[in-house]
Amino acid sequence: MERDAALPFLELVTRYFAQTSQTTGRVSSPLSPVELARRFAEPLPLAGMPLAAITERLEREVFGEMNRLAHPMYMGHQVSAPLPVAVWTEAVIAAMNQSVAVSEMSPSGTAVERTVIRWMCELVGWGRDAGGTFTSGGTEATFTALLAARAACMPRAWEEGVPTDAPVVICGGQAHYAIERAVAQLGLGTRRLIRIPAPNGHMDTGVLETRLAELHEAGIRVMAVVATAGTTATGSFDDLETIGTLCDARGIWLHVDGAHGASALLSATHRHRVSGIDRARSVAWDAHKMMLMPLSAGMLLVRDEQDLERAFAQEAPYLFHRGEGGRTPDQGTRSFLCSRRVDALKVWVALQRHGANGMAAFYDHLCAMARALYDVLGSRTDFTALHEPESNILCFRWHPDGVRDDDLLDTLNLALRERYNASGHGWITTTVLDGRRVLRVTVMNPRTQREHVQLLVDGLAEEGAGLLAGK
Repeated sequence: MERDAALPFLELVTRYFAQTSQTTGRVSSPLSPVELARRFAEPLPLAGMPLAAITERLEREVFGEMNRLAHPMYMGHQVSAPLPVAVWTEAVIAAMNQSVAVSEMSPSGTAVERTVIRWMCELVGWGRDAGGTFTSGGTEATFTALLAARAACMPRAWEEGVPTDAPVVICGGQAHYAIERAVAQLGLGTRRLIRIPAPNGHMDTGVLETRLAELHEAGIRVMAVVATAGTTATGSFDDLETIGTLCDARGIWLHVDGAHGASALLSATHRHRVSGIDRARSVAWDAHKMMLMPLSAGMLLVRDEQDLERAFAQEAPYLFHRGEGGRTPDQGTRSFLCSRRVDALKVWVALQRHGANGMAAFYDHLCAMARALYDVLGSRTDFTALHEPESNILCFRWHPDGVRDDDLLDTLNLALRERYNASGHGWITTTVLDGRRVLRVTVMNPRTQREHVQLLVDGLAEEGAGLLAGK
């Protein structure tokens, strides 16, 4: 009976994986959100259906209208085309249904998570006191890190709240919106967030040094500096060595938002981009990005695990238990969540299957394809790359011959992206750099090769010609 229930789903996903190396078929749905909503506007089912009918509808109406992340021409957002071995592990995780917040509720799962966290901390360069927890993603990880920074800066804030002379948090101009959200949610207020200019995507360390001196002179406390390893817009890396030195000199908590770029630690070719990350007190790292895990598999790592435990100043003796030396194996003392899946298991399985070197090869390939796109654009006169890729992200701008007006180019670049995506031949994103609309590619699929990068540029040029011709 159980095997009969599994087979229709197994066959559905297997068919999908079998198509992933092909460039045929649409990359995304041509239907509008209204049309898709209409398709599923149905009453609550009162009677069950055969599994074959359900999976047939899944394949036609859900799989058929999704973004095909595993298609070689999908080069959109920072969501991975997940590794098959991790996808199949999802079924194991769901079947076990362990809640990893408490070790007695997930004995082996807790041990696996603690092991994976230890591996990641060792890659950062930290010692035995380091630790951490799995999270839903970088947003939760950064919020939790700043909660720990608040506990270090204002030990009584948990009981008494944030005083009127709240400290400030500093980040770069291209930092993720999660930082501003966390500053607001922690009760500091967004006015206490200071953004340092980030020319070419990198936090200006000279301005940071000057600002820290000014704040010290004015008697304003700095709760944390947040540096970014792999910005969302351009995939750029802040200078962690210099920022770490400045924070060390003033005893300031350094958090590194490495949700996207911390996976460079796996790569001998790209590890230099995160040099100095060991100076951080905390690091956010999303395995569901450059480690190609299915959502979700975020992590928060801390140099001293007790910093994270102090952030959650609560006792729950009916759940959490203290062991030798007052330490607990329970992950719930370090996390917002109680009911939580053993997402660490898919990372553990993927590392068993591919090894750290295999993961590094995936990372290197994704970055190499962004560099290949950069090289293709450099041979053309109708597109301009706006930066050298430091990871797997590249922003560029279409400027057809004879068009010089920047406002018109903004309109044309946005229209080109919409037209190209609607064609079904590929899928990319767009963003704003220095006030101007640009095209943006993120290579998240190991199946994407150099010929696909060339197809992308050729396809954009073809759609651009049609756009200008009014066709």
